[in-house]
Amino acid sequence: MTLEPFFEASLAIQIHMIAAMGAFFLGAVVLWIRKGNTTHKQLGKVWVLLMLVTSFSAFFIHEIQLWGNYSPIHILAVTTPISLVYAIYAARKGNIQEHLRTMKATYIGGMVIAGGFTFLPGRLNYEMLFGDSQTDVFEQAGGWLIPIILAGLIALYFSRRRPFEINK
Repeated sequence: MTLEPFFEASLAIQIHMIAAMGAFFLGAVVLWIRKGNTTHKQLGKVWVLLMLVTSFSAFFIHEIQLWGNYSPIHILAVTTPISLVYAIYAARKGNIQEHLRTMKATYIGGMVIAGGFTFLPGRLNYEMLFGDSQTDVFEQAGGWLIPIILAGLIALYFSRRRPFEINK
């Protein structure tokens, strides 16, 4: 494992990765803790901010170019802020089930699934974790399977987990 590829990456990628990693871990906490209290609301606001930074910074990353400077992952950069606004609107209107459903979907889609793809061979996280991005066929297959299996397990865990309480 090496952080050298991170430090050699562009500033946009560095900002994106720091915000995404913060959002990944903080989002897990927010989804896990007791809902509706002050702690949940405050941590949720920080999580939303980190998700917005992650989404916005994605527009300055052009490593994969399928449509001009953009790729399918940029669709998330557009839909994530929309989902966040919708989820906040739902909570303020008292539709807590819709708020929870939207926030879970945003976390799983934006953090777990999209984040999992950053561990594919040739991507920065793969290079940081496993070293050289030049791999053989078996390593590439493992590179695809690891994030997919991990994303599925995390999604399953959060879909069945009861939250624990944190005092206000």
